[in-house]
Amino acid sequence: MEKTMDECGNVRMDRGSQVCPFGIRDKIGYMFGDFGNDFSFIFASNYLMVFYTKVLGLSGFVVGLLFMGARGVDAFTDVTMGRIVDHMHPAKNGRFRPWIKWGCVPVAVSSSIMYLYMAGDWPYGLKLAYVIVTYLLWSSFCYTAINIPYGSMASVISSDIRHRASLSTFRSIGASLAGLVIGLLVPLVVYRTDEAGNQIVIPEAFTLTAVVFGVLSVVCYMLCYFLCRERVSFEKKEGHKENVGSMLGDLWKNRPLLSLVCAALVLLLANMLGQAMNNYLFLDYFKNTNALAVLNVISIAAVLVLAPFVSKIAVRFGKKEAGALGMLGAGSIYVLLYFLKVKSIPLFLGLLFLGTVGVGLFNLIVWAFITDIIDYQEVATGKREDGTVYAVYSFARKVGQALAGGLGGFVLTAIGYVSEASVQAPGVPERIYTVATLVPGVCYLVVFLVMQFYYPLSRGEVEKNTVILQERHGNQKTGGKEGIRSEI
Repeated sequence: MEKTMDECGNVRMDRGSQVCPFGIRDKIGYMFGDFGNDFSFIFASNYLMVFYTKVLGLSGFVVGLLFMGARGVDAFTDVTMGRIVDHMHPAKNGRFRPWIKWGCVPVAVSSSIMYLYMAGDWPYGLKLAYVIVTYLLWSSFCYTAINIPYGSMASVISSDIRHRASLSTFRSIGASLAGLVIGLLVPLVVYRTDEAGNQIVIPEAFTLTAVVFGVLSVVCYMLCYFLCRERVSFEKKEGHKENVGSMLGDLWKNRPLLSLVCAALVLLLANMLGQAMNNYLFLDYFKNTNALAVLNVISIAAVLVLAPFVSKIAVRFGKKEAGALGMLGAGSIYVLLYFLKVKSIPLFLGLLFLGTVGVGLFNLIVWAFITDIIDYQEVATGKREDGTVYAVYSFARKVGQALAGGLGGFVLTAIGYVSEASVQAPGVPERIYTVATLVPGVCYLVVFLVMQFYYPLSRGEVEKNTVILQERHGNQKTGGKEGIRSEI
């Protein structure tokens, strides 16, 4: 029998198996995918409002309207992208991977042009048009065109639930590493202290930072493209044209998806609003933006400390069970912070670290929930809709992000925050503290209730669905035996 080589360079005795077995190569590649995503996503989530209000001089109310309005566009672009990747004819390098190669440069360019500091000197009408066009170009089109295929790809890299849990963990590690770079370096680059001791922004630093992050994101996306492989394939019914109403009806009956969408809305509201308000918290309440960099480091440290144990926790207790417990712990810590009214930065950072551990536990396994839901959808309806299911969840995340950005802008206006002022009026910093602690705390407790009492995919249900699909498709179509152990 003729010997052949697979993509990893291993000798194969059969001619028909040329795809590299699932392993660390896929995990690292998938990690770099979210690393690339979050060079633009986290940077925008944490600093785009600061850029719009402090550099361009827009009011928080106007920024909030922009973030909310863009989600109406996403309602169409996200789901449309999901349907495209579900129904397109797979290329030789897969159904989802090609989009990563095609979309990486447009994402980098569209993200970079959102932060042109010279736009601050433009007439108000031109400035507003610039903000609307560039934000929609990035968030609703370019980012969607790469994020939907990337997120959907996890379900076809492997059919093994332990492999998928490890992909979710490595994806979250990638996001954490991006968050570490952004959280540690950006405050040191975009802020400086004036002679009076006040923290002010450096407009041109936003533009330079965005361009550097754009270049780095392209590198990360290409590493994801070259390192990951699609192994799971599903046959499409020839000539079958599904009615859109029927598709939406099936999704509406998908209880796991609906519950995770609800959880995602509330979770992203808490995460993004908290991250956005932290900029103002350390700028105006603690008056120490260097401490903001420390906060970002310890937040990432909590995730990295948990990462080696998440696969074992998920297998031992179940993803639903572990995620709900993490949210209960995080919510309790944030509510405690609100009541304590902490003035000490070290004490605040220490308690926030504990809360971040709970949030990190949930975020490390959240992407594995999606692959479980995709399997559930196929078991329930007989139709494989990786891209569509992920698109609905992605849209929910964007809505949560928009709510955070929108409410953040509205709240800043409501509590009396003045963008142009170097020193805020008495009482405003204390109100910022309330928003930054109480709102995330309540939101995390709501996520706990949703996951604990409404989300139905316990560990036993996930294992049962996996067995059903393996029996339905057979080993050849579901990726075969790709290796049982998948630890981090």
